Amino acid sequence: MSALGKAVRSGVGRRRVQTLVTGLAAMMAVTASVLGGSLLVASSAPFDTAFAGQHGAHLTAQFDAAKATAGQLSASAHASGVTAASGPFPTSVVTPRGEPNAGALAGADLLPMTVVGRADPGGSVDDVTLTAGRWVTGPGQIVLSFSGPGTRLGATLEVPDLHGSPTLTVVGVARSVSGTADGWVTPSQIASLTAPGASRSYQMLYRFAAAGTTKQIAADRAAVTAAVPAGALTGVQSWLNVKEGTDRNTALFVPFLIAFGILGVVMAVLIVGNVVAGAVGVSVRRIGILKAIGFTPAQVVQAYTSQALVPAAVGAAVGVVAGNLLAIPVLSTTNQVYGTTASGVAPGVDVAVIAGTLGLAGVTAWAAALRAGRLRTVDALAVGHTPRPGRGQWAARLTAKLPLPRPVSLGLAHPFTRPARTIAMAAAIVFGATAVTFAIGIGSSLSQVQAAKNHDTADVVIGPKPTPGSPGTPAPQPTGADPAAVTAAINALARTKAYYGTATTEVTVPGVRGTSTVFAFTGDASGAGYRMVTGSWFHGPGQAVVPTTFLTATDTHIGDTVTLDYRNKAIPVRITGEVFDPHTQTMEVLTDASTLATAEPDLRPLTYSITVKPGTDVVSYSNALSAALRPLGVTAQADESGKSDVILALNTLTALLTLMLVVTAGLGVLNAVVLDTRERVHDLGVHKALGMTPRQTIAMVISSVVLTGLIGGAIGVPTGVALQALTVPAMGHSAGINMPASIMDVYHAPELVLLGLGGLLIAVLGALLPAGWAARTRTATALRTE
Repeated sequence: MSALGKAVRSGVGRRRVQTLVTGLAAMMAVTASVLGGSLLVASSAPFDTAFAGQHGAHLTAQFDAAKATAGQLSASAHASGVTAASGPFPTSVVTPRGEPNAGALAGADLLPMTVVGRADPGGSVDDVTLTAGRWVTGPGQIVLSFSGPGTRLGATLEVPDLHGSPTLTVVGVARSVSGTADGWVTPSQIASLTAPGASRSYQMLYRFAAAGTTKQIAADRAAVTAAVPAGALTGVQSWLNVKEGTDRNTALFVPFLIAFGILGVVMAVLIVGNVVAGAVGVSVRRIGILKAIGFTPAQVVQAYTSQALVPAAVGAAVGVVAGNLLAIPVLSTTNQVYGTTASGVAPGVDVAVIAGTLGLAGVTAWAAALRAGRLRTVDALAVGHTPRPGRGQWAARLTAKLPLPRPVSLGLAHPFTRPARTIAMAAAIVFGATAVTFAIGIGSSLSQVQAAKNHDTADVVIGPKPTPGSPGTPAPQPTGADPAAVTAAINALARTKAYYGTATTEVTVPGVRGTSTVFAFTGDASGAGYRMVTGSWFHGPGQAVVPTTFLTATDTHIGDTVTLDYRNKAIPVRITGEVFDPHTQTMEVLTDASTLATAEPDLRPLTYSITVKPGTDVVSYSNALSAALRPLGVTAQADESGKSDVILALNTLTALLTLMLVVTAGLGVLNAVVLDTRERVHDLGVHKALGMTPRQTIAMVISSVVLTGLIGGAIGVPTGVALQALTVPAMGHSAGINMPASIMDVYHAPELVLLGLGGLLIAVLGALLPAGWAARTRTATALRTE
């Protein structure tokens, strides 16, 4: 082995603690960077990525089986502009009920589901991805859509409205980026899921050469319509509508995940740089020795750069493995948020992270060693491990006057003897406290956003029950049941506390292209849970609240009056408030049903939201109400909208990434304290010789980081709050909406105090290991150390 190789091996083995810290810092940096880079990649056009990966359907078409045969529909795959097609698949609409083994949905009537008969999940269009379980292989089985009812694998669903009450066992969960079905069964199963005498339907899925605009989609639809018998096409769903809704829903989450990705990468850069620079700095004297025995400046620089790269490379290798393993649940979380199916880290992320980390470590070590390499040999040998005499003495004299134990006062004064290193340690703590504060704030804001999206906190929801066998997309507008009969059934149940009805219709606004959806409420809907950005909820006819998108499109403000055109009838309404409603529909008007009474006296609520009295068994209540409403063609179901798997996943992701950032910041503190302890080992020997006990030694070392931790927390917490205050509105603006105060103001004074103490906690945890090492060091060994 060459002299250079021996010097590298000796340096790595001689400073085992420093080598371990460098390796751990590189490992955590690479792990955090792999996660961060994966999130950045996953956040880049997530729907487009998923759509391309699953060969999503540009057009999902529904056909009447009585007007077109399967052969005729298969031939439509050769229509003008079609590049790929799948189908025809038989379809039906069923309203299942959870069996006793269906968990939380046992005995409850579920919402109507569009079920498609499909032999396998693959195909040239809409390559459905299984996320759990397996695909159907025979009758009596069903694979549910990921966005469908939250039943577990093995649960049984019954369809009581059909002959023989067929049952279906859930054998899998799958995701269709095109949203083509709520569930899939074998094609032969569809016959038993279609009511006698009901019309049969087929589904065809198409991809086109040109489908990027609404105009192109309209031309594609016309081509398909011309290729099948007249009247056979009953409904279509454009991928542009699905994309618009998905992009709007995910726009709020993208900045959150990007922010965490950037935090991980920046923290990695900060810690690795500090660790390597510190490791080189304390070895200047050893570099002088190498020069004295004949090493050239270039060899000295190369030797120490290699000493830094060896543990960094090992740590990077371990970090890549750990990052890829942790990326599996993290990307699973982003899949839930984005509706994508990515299962692993992109190879480019691994390569970029390894190259970047090792490059950073190498450049930092090279830059620090280069300065030492330029020193004259005698000057390098004269560089000691201890700070210059006199530095920090004013702090020592000041702390000595405090009524504190002497080890504590010595520790409190120490940060001032190495101000540059103290600043580097404080920077790590500031960044860690900032990251934790920002993460908690942004996570709380997102929870509030999801709560606002699920604004209806009703216990039971009544909705229309479509006729099985007519799953046209979009379905014809159902007619609301007799309001008097519905309200009578609701009032007949003693456990009813409050309720309101919601009717929907379309209107136009002069000067605005397209239609706007009106949500007209009967009863007191002020408790519906909508969050107000500004203004107030409407209090009678002629008043309305609207979202930000409506105000922007109409160039109106709160207090202005707008005219709604409903079937050539002008309906003036005064805007009383701006409502926060991050919904896929961009043009909405929320008002009292009496506002539309003159223009549409027969408008009926389609849904009713009911709140029951405390202590009520919601499932039993909804079953009893559903039985009473069945003759009216509507059904009642326990409302599960308040329980969000997405928010649970985001909270898990927040906890994981926050832990990663805190550990990385703690490693920065560990590195700084290790360097200090190594440099002061002779002083420690003197203190021990004068009677300092191991406990007092630990107290002194811990005290040396207390001020730095408190200052870092005091700076990091307001910085994190400020970042949250800047980021949350930007998230809203990216989705075209304003945020209400309840989503912005998520911090509370006691919480901020605890977060501030978090900086101290990071510092103390990072100093524990070096403090224990200092306490265990023998007095004679410490005194012999130069």
